[in-house]
Amino acid sequence: MKSVVTKPARWKCVCAYDGGAMAGWQSQPGRGAVQDLIEARLAVLFGRPVRIHGSGRTDAGVHALGQVFHFDAAWRHGAPKLLAALRSGLPPAIQIKSARIVAADFHARFKARGKRYEYRLRLGDADPFERPYCWPVFKPLDFAAMAAAAAVLRGRHDFRAFSALNGTERETTVRDLRRLDIIRRGRRVRIIAEADGFLYKMVRSLVGTLVAVGEGKLTPAQVRALLSAPQRTPAVQTAPPQGLFLVRVFYR
Repeated sequence: MKSVVTKPARWKCVCAYDGGAMAGWQSQPGRGAVQDLIEARLAVLFGRPVRIHGSGRTDAGVHALGQVFHFDAAWRHGAPKLLAALRSGLPPAIQIKSARIVAADFHARFKARGKRYEYRLRLGDADPFERPYCWPVFKPLDFAAMAAAAAVLRGRHDFRAFSALNGTERETTVRDLRRLDIIRRGRRVRIIAEADGFLYKMVRSLVGTLVAVGEGKLTPAQVRALLSAPQRTPAVQTAPPQGLFLVRVFYR
């Protein structure tokens, strides 16, 4: 498909952002949401409002390395110039990594087949340059117990107890957690979570639960019981947002 068009085309973009000072992804006029900032730049480029559709929401303070969004617009100057024009007018905390024309039926959210998140822990305190992007944990962690709990959580389960959903939801709360790995390099720990989809605050709840196991507050057997719980309980803590990164969105 040609990259220079004079009629509306569907554009797929991948972006990264530092969410530390952002109000999250979803539009919240006047509050500095990522969606609003990108749409404001597109409105300047196209001389009209342009709505973008993201692969999903990230909360305030959460970062992204590979968020995906799409929009429809006619652009005469080719994909490289669109990418350059987008980049030049956005805050330094947001970077558009790629932009290309895709099929008209592509949808950033509804065509997604999975997502990968990474959560970063620091054993002990972190320096001022790392602290905004990790969760410093000061208590010793039992990594063998955490690995056992992660094995319990992997697979296809109803994760309602690990979400922050309120009331009756229209969508199922069953998810296939294909990957939940704990990778330690010295004092730095990464928890990788990959699934066909995630519920509201699910990744942060999984991480908080694994840390609770590592600190001896929960056992792997208790985590298994939580999977059968009909709703969230105080035993499930939510990890702070600054350590979470949306790494990649998967499409067929």
